[in-house]
Amino acid sequence: MTNFTSAVKKLYIHPLLWLVMAIGIATAHFLELIMLLLIITVHELGHGVTAHYYSWRVKRIALLPFGGVAEMDEHGNRSLREEFWVIASGPLQHVWLVGAGWLLMKGSFISGDLFTLFLQLNLMVLLFNLLPIWPLDGGKLISLLLSLKFNYLKAYEMTLISSFSLLILFHLSILVIAPLHLNLWIVLSFLYFSLWMDWKQRRYNFMKFLLERYYGNSHQFADLRPLPIEGEDTLLTVVERFQRGVKHPLVVLDKGTEVGKLDEYELLHAFFAEKMTHAKTKDLLCLY
Repeated sequence: MTNFTSAVKKLYIHPLLWLVMAIGIATAHFLELIMLLLIITVHELGHGVTAHYYSWRVKRIALLPFGGVAEMDEHGNRSLREEFWVIASGPLQHVWLVGAGWLLMKGSFISGDLFTLFLQLNLMVLLFNLLPIWPLDGGKLISLLLSLKFNYLKAYEMTLISSFSLLILFHLSILVIAPLHLNLWIVLSFLYFSLWMDWKQRRYNFMKFLLERYYGNSHQFADLRPLPIEGEDTLLTVVERFQRGVKHPLVVLDKGTEVGKLDEYELLHAFFAEKMTHAKTKDLLCLY
């Protein structure tokens, strides 16, 4: 209950949403709009409640004129298991929502036509959010899968590139299926803008990822994954190989032979505090 209350307190309603509601009333679509807002709110609260359960820093849960978004102040340093459940908790809300609607229909509290509309809206929100396009839930799940194999930066860039390609395909399908649907054009614009901003800020987000590892609590990583590095590698080259959700004991090699070990904190300290970004990793063996 505490997690739910904390999530509700983070709800933010965009001012333009009131205008959309007014238009809904004027065009006799108010009931449909209210149901859609209920579905989106519950979906986003699902993310927020689960994030609070794992003690994530939730900035706000925003209800926008075209949907919603749960904004987290986390930068890829939680366990992949936690990230999966925070992402999945949004789509999972549609299961009990549809179930509750079905029970209301069976109890004759709502009509069959109203339940059908409620079911269709749930499926629309669910399927849209599962599109493998960043920053939708489907895109975040793709990023999570890529993070199992690739480093943070590469997985992030691959997610954005694949998302842009799929968004173009989605855009083309909209031109054929519903070229005059205003809400879809607004959503498309938001997705293009989000991808463009994330691509521009990918190095900045990468640095926030590294800074959180440096200043954060290392005990949050349950998985240790040794990272073999060459003594001639620069610190910048090494940190670019760091992966999400794991801590890296660093094994320093010289022509394939182990010559020493470093803790990732030692390397991050030299990277940020000592500003030895282009120093070679073998130089750190003399310092630590």
